[in-house]
Amino acid sequence: MSTELRQGWAPPARRRPIVIFGAGSIVRDAHLPAWAAGGYEVAGITDPDRAKAQALAAAHGTRALSPEQAVAVEGAVFDLATPPDAHAGILATLPRGAPVLVQKPMGSDLPGASAILQTCRERELLAAMNFQLRFAPMAVALKDAIDRGLLGQVVDIEMHAVLATPWGLWKFLEGLPRIEIAMHSIHYLDLIRHLVGDPRGIHAQSLGHPSHAVAQTRTAAMLDYGPDLRCVLSVNHDWDFGRPHQACELRVAGTQGAAYMKLGVNLDYPKGEPDVLEINTGDGWQPVALTGSWFTESFTARMHNLQRAAGGEEPLIAPVADGWKTMALVEAAYASSAAPMHPIEEAP
Repeated sequence: MSTELRQGWAPPARRRPIVIFGAGSIVRDAHLPAWAAGGYEVAGITDPDRAKAQALAAAHGTRALSPEQAVAVEGAVFDLATPPDAHAGILATLPRGAPVLVQKPMGSDLPGASAILQTCRERELLAAMNFQLRFAPMAVALKDAIDRGLLGQVVDIEMHAVLATPWGLWKFLEGLPRIEIAMHSIHYLDLIRHLVGDPRGIHAQSLGHPSHAVAQTRTAAMLDYGPDLRCVLSVNHDWDFGRPHQACELRVAGTQGAAYMKLGVNLDYPKGEPDVLEINTGDGWQPVALTGSWFTESFTARMHNLQRAAGGEEPLIAPVADGWKTMALVEAAYASSAAPMHPIEEAP
C-alpha cells in the first residue's frame, strides 16, 4: 500500500529565498525546520518585537529585518506567520505579484477574509493559505486513495479529538473571541472540504471550559452533505487526564473500504507522536509506511507547491480564494453555535 499511494511533493526547479513575518512558536517549531528540510534559504525574519526576531534569526543563521527591509528582498517568497488581524496590512505592503504564504486563519472572521482576498486580488499576489494539513503525507495518501476510488463512495467521515492542548504557547490568542474552530478545527474543516468538497451547511456548538479563560476549547459539529454522507467532528482540548485515553483520529468509510488516520502531533504537542494511516479495502487493515508527518513535512510540501506555482510548474493548491470558502464554513459554524438549538416540547 505504501508504494502505491502518493505522499510527497516534488521541490521546485528553482528555490526562491523566504522572508518570514513573525517570530512566534509556530515559526520556531515548524516553519524554520520545514524550510531547512526543503533546502530553502531564509533571507530574514521580521517581527514587531525586534529582540525576539533577532534571537530567533541568530539561532537559525539568518538576520533580523525591519519591515521595510523585508519587503525589499528581491525574488522572495513571503511567509506571513502572523496573527490573523495583521495579515491584510502586511499583504498591502508586499511587491505586486509576489508569492506569499498566509498563516491560517484568513483573518479573524469572514469580513476579514474578504478584505484579505480583495487585497491579494488588487496586488495580484500569488497567495496561498497555509492549510498545511492537506499536504501531510498521511493526508496526501488518503486523498489519493479516495480519488482513485479505493474506498468507493465516501459515506462517513468522523473527526474525534480528546486532547490537552497547551494554549499558553500562543500569547496572541489571549482575549480573542474566537479560538477553537478558528484556530484548530479549521484544519479539519479544510481537510474535509479538500477530500469531499463543500457541504451544504453546518450545525455546530463551540464552548469554553470553567477551568480557564480561553474563549472556546470544545466543539461538536455536523456537516450537511446530503442523505448519503454523515460527517461529524467532536473536539475537546480539555481532556487533561493523560494517555492512553487521549486521541486525535480521523475515520473515513466508503462503500468499498475505510481509512483510519492518527494525527500524532496533537498528542503531546509540539513533540507529538508518529502519524498513522491504515487502509482496509477488504483484506484487513494495512498500514501505510509514511514518509513523514504533519509537523514538519507538510509545511515543506506546502512551500514546494507554492514555489512550483510561482515558477509555472503546477497549479497553486489552496489559494486564498479557496481559503475564503473554508472561512465561510468557519463563519457558518460560529453562527450556528450562537443560535439557539431546537427546543424540546414541554409535556402537555
